[in-house]
Parts: sequence; C-alpha cells; structure tokens
Amino acid sequence: MKIVFLAPFGIRPKGTLLARMLPLAVALQAAGHSVTIIAPPYTNPEDAGLTEVVQGVRLVNVKLGPGGKALSTLPVSLRMLRTALSEKPDVIHLFKPKGYGGIAAMLMIALKHAGIKMPPVFLDTDDWEGSGGMNALHDYSQLEKRVYAFQEQWLLKHAGGVTIASRELEKLAAETGTAQSKLIYLPNCVEPHSTSNGSAARSRLGIPLEAPLLLLYTRFFEFSQDRLHRLLSDIHRQMPQARFLIVGAGRNNEEQQLQQAAASMGFNENLTMAGWTEPELLQDLLAAADLAIYPFDDTLTNRTKCPAKLTELLSNGIPVVASRVGQIPEYLCPPMRAYLSQPEDAETMARHCVELLGNRDKCRELGRAGREYIREQFRWRDYAKKLEQFYLQIEHGKGGLDG
Repeated sequence: MKIVFLAPFGIRPKGTLLARMLPLAVALQAAGHSVTIIAPPYTNPEDAGLTEVVQGVRLVNVKLGPGGKALSTLPVSLRMLRTALSEKPDVIHLFKPKGYGGIAAMLMIALKHAGIKMPPVFLDTDDWEGSGGMNALHDYSQLEKRVYAFQEQWLLKHAGGVTIASRELEKLAAETGTAQSKLIYLPNCVEPHSTSNGSAARSRLGIPLEAPLLLLYTRFFEFSQDRLHRLLSDIHRQMPQARFLIVGAGRNNEEQQLQQAAASMGFNENLTMAGWTEPELLQDLLAAADLAIYPFDDTLTNRTKCPAKLTELLSNGIPVVASRVGQIPEYLCPPMRAYLSQPEDAETMARHCVELLGNRDKCRELGRAGREYIREQFRWRDYAKKLEQFYLQIEHGKGGLDG
C-alpha cells in the first residue's frame, strides 16, 4: 500500500512529528508499505523545496508561499495537494485538522464528493484544536481561530476515517456526529531504543550521583506555574538534599519565573535548568533522574492530549508521579497508578515524591515495571497493524466519506 502523510508543519525544530507521525510511518514501512511525508516547512524554511530521507522515510518539503500567512495559504495548500496526488497514493492521511494540510485535505474530499476519483482521506487528531483547546493557548488572530475550529469540525465529519490519540478525543469526535465506524483509537506509542547514560549526564550538569534527582520534562503550559513552585518548595522543605532537573522550554518566560521563585523560596541551588534539548542528547538527560513528575491541570486541552513526553519517560524506565487527568492513567502500570493525585492536590504529589526519592530501590522497581508495561501495551508496530486493517476496512466500503 502506498501511503501519503500530510504534515502540519516542518519536521524541525519541533519534536512533535518525531513523537507521533514519523514513528508511525517507520512502523508502516516495516510492515511492507511505502510512506511519503509531505510537509510545509514554515518552521524550517531553509528546507523548502528539498526532499530528504528521515529514518528511512521519504520527506518532501514543499516550497513556501510568496509572503505572510494570508498570501501563502492557498499556494502552499495547493502545492501539498498536487504533490500528494502526484505520488498516486492508495491512502492520504492528514495529521492535525488545520492549516495548509487541512485545506489540501478538504479540497480532496470536496473533489471526491464532486465525482472526481480520489484516494480515501484520513484524519489524525492528537489535540483538541478549537474552542477551549489549542486555540486558547496560541496567539492566533480571531479569524485564524474561527478557521481552525471550522476545519476541525468539518474534517471530523467528512474524513473517510479518523485516528484518535486519546479517549477524551474519541468521545468529543463522537459528539460531533462522527460515526463510530469511522473512528479508531491510536495513542502515542513507543519502540525500544538504544541505552542511555544518566551518569554521564549528571556529570556534565554537576549533579552528584548520590543526590536524589527529580525530573520535570515539560513545555510548562499544562499546569499552573504557582502550583509547580509550591510543589518544588514543599519537596525541598521535606527533603533538602533533593535536586531538581528541568528539561524543556516554555513560551512565556516560565523558566525565568521558576528561577525567581526558586531564589525567593530557597531552592535555587538545588535547581538545574537544562532548557530545550536536541533529541539525540535527550535520552541521557531523562535517564539521569530517579523520579519524574507529570503535573496536569484539569483542562480540556490536557484531557484530550496524548502526552508523548510521558511515554518517553516511561519507556526510559523513569517512574512517574502524576496528576489523574485524561490519558495519563492509561499509560501507567498498575503499581504506578497508586502515585496519582488529583490535579489541585500539590500536597499529595509532594508526599509521593518525597516517599519515592527516599527509596531508590522502589524507584528502580517502578521504573522497570513501567517500562515493561508501556513497551508491551503501546508498541508502534502493533498499532500500525491495527491502522493497516482500518485503512483496508474504509477502502472496502465499511466506513468512509459521507455520501
């Protein structure tokens, strides 16, 4: 089967496509299919017009438009459409129901309804984009927000099939009127990777090997910053020898806010800020930790997310103390679920962290159990097989485009 993936943006510098779209493409190719990714590389415009191979998958970066968003929208969307159809695919799969790729997919569906022969168009959604979702987190214009919300609703109803990254998204998609036969649960998954060297990362960062180390791997927008500050301060008060490692970058000076809070609350000397990290260096940083926290506020955006960072932590054998929100409990092995807390309950989360940081053997035991669980229950190759069957089901008329 020849499959075309329509990417929402370029593959660099963001890690989003590396966490979901690319490993799924790799797994499908390992199963004998041919996958081509077509991307509008506005995040890495230097690659516009270039074709490359990434982890064995062919990636076509279309040329960008003549100016800003308004002027470039239609030309880039049409280039994605023409490039996709020139591949003569059996299946076209759009990732994220918005933007240039979303317009290209909508045009293909409209042409099919007009009687023009087109391959089936599938939609992948891993966030809620519209009202109360990602629209609220980005500095979009009101027009952009309305367009993205419309694209999401329209594509959910009209795509041939929809792959859904979380149980909450599955529920919301059904509420839009999308037929259940057109939906398939496709969470973010993992595959075994090369071993990492946490001791080397500690040495580079100046963190003693004997120090209990708590990790936060984050983009910061999923939780209240004040709650994070109080949580770390509470842990420091109960366990002054604990160190805190922060991996990731925020959007609104959250790192600086954390450093200021650490100085005023007295744990600044225990805090190490690693910032955004290249993917090839990330595994060592994660492996340096004894324990990770994964705080989530109870918001629509968080309930619908399928947190790829959590899968990375678990796959690396890092035990996680987390909030009981959305998809998070589904990823945790049963022993680790005992360390879930309600999102507003920072006191319980702090108590869990202190308990586990004081028992490294328990941390290692939970880490091993978590790694085995996620690698057995959430493997890309297993879900790629399910997706292959879903493609065939739609193609043979058991689901598909309205009308």
